[in-house]
Amino acid sequence: MHAILEGIKILDLTRIIAGPLCTQNLADLGATVFKIERPGEGDDTRRMGPFMRDAHPDAPANESATFLAYNRGKHSVCVDIASPEGAALIRDLVAQCDVLVENFKVGDLGKYGLDYESVRAVRPDIIYCSITGFGQDGPYAPRPAYDFILQGMAGPMSTCGRPDGEPGAGPMRASIPVTDIVTGLYATVAIMGALYHRRDSGRGQHIDMSLLDAAVAFNGHLAVGYLLTGNSPTRAGNNNPIAAPADVYPCRDGYLIIAAGNNKQFTALCRALGLDALPEDSRFATNTARIANRGALQDQLLPRVAEVSRAELFKRLESAGVPCGPINTMAEVFSDPQTRHRGLEIELPHASGALTRLVRNPIRLSGTPVQHRPVPMLGQHSDQVLRDELGLTPTQIQGLRDRAII
Repeated sequence: MHAILEGIKILDLTRIIAGPLCTQNLADLGATVFKIERPGEGDDTRRMGPFMRDAHPDAPANESATFLAYNRGKHSVCVDIASPEGAALIRDLVAQCDVLVENFKVGDLGKYGLDYESVRAVRPDIIYCSITGFGQDGPYAPRPAYDFILQGMAGPMSTCGRPDGEPGAGPMRASIPVTDIVTGLYATVAIMGALYHRRDSGRGQHIDMSLLDAAVAFNGHLAVGYLLTGNSPTRAGNNNPIAAPADVYPCRDGYLIIAAGNNKQFTALCRALGLDALPEDSRFATNTARIANRGALQDQLLPRVAEVSRAELFKRLESAGVPCGPINTMAEVFSDPQTRHRGLEIELPHASGALTRLVRNPIRLSGTPVQHRPVPMLGQHSDQVLRDELGLTPTQIQGLRDRAII
C-alpha cells in the first residue's frame, strides 16, 4: 500500500521536541525527512538520557531515549549551516523539497539565506513551517522558550497541583512536555492542510506556529470558561472541576480513579458501595449539586472506598458501568492486556545492530497505514542524500568532509 505522504520530501531544521515530533509524524505517514544536524554534535536530545546502555551495557550504540522518541524514520544529514558553503548546500536541498520545518529563533535563519523569503526564491511553492516559543511577531518574539516556561506562562501550571490550604499545595508542571507535544501536533495538522491547499492551488505558504499559541489553546474549556465568566480556574488537585465525584480514591491497598459523570453512573456507584439512599439526598441529586457539595460527598464516599481492595472495587464498578481505572506505572502500562493487544510497544532495528523498543504512532489508517522506520545514527545518511539529491561525487563529498562542512 502507498503511504499518504509517499513522494513528499521534508527538510527538517528542527531540534529538541516540538519540531522533531512534527517531522516524525510526517515520516510515519510516508514522507522522506532529511534531518539536518550539526557535524559532530547533532540534535541536543542525543545527549539527554536515559540511554540505550542504561538498560543494555553492551549495546553497540548509546542512543538517547529522548532522541529515539521523536526522530523515527528520518535521514540524518550532517551539514554546518553556519558556513557559507554549508548554507548553500541546504539551499540546493530546499529545491528538492516540498516542506521546510525549522525552530530557530526569529530572524536567525536570515543570516544564512534560509529565511522564508530566501527559500521561496529557490522553491516558490515551498511550505515553510516556523516553530518558535512566541511566534514571528509581538514583544516576546525574540525570546527563547522551553516547555517548562510555557507551561507556566500559558496557564496550564496555574490549574495543576493541589489547591491552597492542602499539604503540598502549589502550581505543578506536567512531567510530559505538553506544550512541545501539542505544538508539534498542531504543526503536523497545519502542514497537512497546507499540502492539501497546494495540491489544489499550486501555492505554498508560511506557517507560523508558536508554543504560546498552542499551549493557550490547549487550555480548552478552562480558557473558554474564563473568557465567559471572568473567573480564573484554580488548582483542584485530582478533582475534576466540572464533574463529581471524579477523583483519585484510596482503597484498602492502593488507589483507584473513579469518575461518575452523570446521575446514572452516580447511582450505580452508590449502590456498589452500599450507599443506596445517597442519590436521593438533594445535595447530591444532580452533577451541579454534587460539585457544590463536593466536601460532604467525599465524607460519604471515602470511608466506604477505604474498606475495599482496589481489585474488588474495580470489579464491582466495572460490572456496574461506572468509569474507573488504576494509576499505572510505565511497567504496568506496557504489560496491560489492552496495550499489548493494540501493539503500542514496537521493536525497530537500529543501524548499530541493536533493537530499539519504541512507542508506535497512535494514528491508525485502514487504507494507508503508518510506516515505522528506524531512528538514524548521527550523519548516517549524509553521503547518500548529497549523492542522490544533489548529485555530488564521492570526491566532492570527501572534500566537504575534509573542510568540516559535513
